[in-house]
This record gives sequence, structure tokens and C-alpha cells, in this order.
Amino acid sequence: MKTFSKAIDAAIFDMDGVLVNNHQYHLNAWKEFCRRHGYKFDEKTFTTAYFGKNNQEIISELTGKSISTHEAELLGEEKEAIYRDIYLPFIKPVDGLIELLDYLKENGVRLAVATSAPKSNFKFIEKSLRLENRFDVVVDASMVQHGKPDPEIYLKASELLKVHPEGCLVFEDSFSGIQAATAAGMRVVAMATTHTRNELGKNLTVADSFYDVLAFILRENE
Repeated sequence: MKTFSKAIDAAIFDMDGVLVNNHQYHLNAWKEFCRRHGYKFDEKTFTTAYFGKNNQEIISELTGKSISTHEAELLGEEKEAIYRDIYLPFIKPVDGLIELLDYLKENGVRLAVATSAPKSNFKFIEKSLRLENRFDVVVDASMVQHGKPDPEIYLKASELLKVHPEGCLVFEDSFSGIQAATAAGMRVVAMATTHTRNELGKNLTVADSFYDVLAFILRENE
């Protein structure tokens, strides 16, 4: 399949803000987590500086000190449990996701998720949206040493997919994720979920939903 005038062998999806538009629910969960622990919470800082990073990085910045992986896992899972409780009654896929996944699969494109979230959150999304067996590869925070904007997570996904980075198309919503995918040498579609089109800028390919992406692909392949 072609898009951006080059063959696409694999599509890699971030999870938060891409498979689901859950930005505000994560913000609400972080706000409650910070309230419980007495940490300062600023919504703008979380949106611009923290989203896309892993929990250990976020919690280290909140506390102002380096914390162990074990401590980060405990605190991070506390926050994620808050998030899952808040989000469960409202969870749904970003518009057009299922249709795009079906189209890509039918056309031989390999599919992956590359998320900075813990495995428990992916399992929550996967089960809630009935996405079991949809993806050939899933890379979560436990499988990499460096969070976004480091390209490691996307390079790991392409390695497991056995697809060269140039053959991968990434769907991202966060600035750090877009930087990571670009640094990995992959093409990127920015989803206007967490950030507006104006915030994302004119230099990116931006989509409001996966219906936009599917329409573009179909036009290109006519």
C-alpha cells in the first residue's frame, strides 16, 4: 500500500490520544494522584511537557528527584488505577479506528502499538474495545529503557515487525511522540486529539479522525 508516495509496510499506533481520545481522563487522574501525594499539578505543563513520557520520568519530575524503577512502578500503577476507574464508563475508540485497522489488515499492512503506558493500561484498552489479536506487535513501557522523544520505542516496534523504519507509518498525538517517530526515520500522521491543528503546526500531516486517514488513502490509491 502507498501513502505519502512511498510504500507502507507497517502502521504503528500510539495508544493514548490515538486509539482512544483519553487525554482529559489522564489529566483528571494525574490531578487526583497529585492531590493525594501533595504534588503540584499544572494542566498546561502536563499537556505540553509530560504527555508521551513514561511514568517514571513524569513522577521523577513531579518529585524533583530520581526514583527507582520499583517505586515508579508502584506509584505509576496507583495513578493508572485511578485513570481506569475514571475512564471505564466513557471509553470508546477514536472515530474510524476499527475501519482503518480492517482496511490496513486486508491490504497486507502489519500493525503495531507503541505506547509509553504500562502493560496494564494496554490490556484495559484492548479488552474494553475488543481489540484482541488486532495487532501483530505491542511495545509498552516495560520493553524499552528510554521514553519518548527518544526513538527507541519505535525502532523496537519496527525490529519486532521485521519492517525497515522507512516502511513504517506512525500515528501520534503528542509532541514527544512525534519527535520520537521522526527521529526513528518514520513518516508520521499527527492526530488532532490532545492538541489542536494550530498547536500541531503546518509542517505536519494532521488528521481529526481515522476517517480522514482512510479517505486520504482511498483517494491516493484510486
